[in-house]
Amino acid sequence: MTDTDNHWVAQAVHDLGSALWLGGTVMGIAGVNKSGSDLTQGIDRVRVASSAWSRFQPVQFAGIGATLLAGLRLTQVGGRRLALQEGFATVGALKAGLAVAGAGASAYAAYSGSRIGALAEEAERAGTPLEVKDATLPTAGTPAEIQKWQRRQRITQFAVPALAGANVVCNSWLVQSYRAGSTAKGVLRRILPG
Repeated sequence: MTDTDNHWVAQAVHDLGSALWLGGTVMGIAGVNKSGSDLTQGIDRVRVASSAWSRFQPVQFAGIGATLLAGLRLTQVGGRRLALQEGFATVGALKAGLAVAGAGASAYAAYSGSRIGALAEEAERAGTPLEVKDATLPTAGTPAEIQKWQRRQRITQFAVPALAGANVVCNSWLVQSYRAGSTAKGVLRRILPG
């Protein structure tokens, strides 16, 4: 195998994983969470969203895994650039941090959703009517514990596409830094600072 800067398979896996992660999360926030508001019962509003998110979760985490693993591979093969090209290591570290934070936020959003679902089912079994606008928006009649988890889920669900999107932006910068002109400028700035 020859030493080359062309690592298109790792780049494609990374980009497809990122697209799945970002796009799926945005669709979930805009569509899945709101779709329950068309139903009349609060418990059904939560159940619809919980069911959809739990079905998407393995796919979402596959996208996250692809992003992280392919990102590791791209970092590994870009080792010389990390040392020689100004800005490459900084943006690469930022990108890695964003990806890890986004994965953590995704996991916490999923956990929050599972808590909302469990608390909603407990209320249903106890015969307590559940009032919610949709999966993540409470009403004045929503139990305080469910409201707490809805707020946590809403915050983390909005953080996920922001973090995943920022990861994509950093990746774009890194990919563009492979252009000959960018490489030359980055190396010269490292050798001749000032």
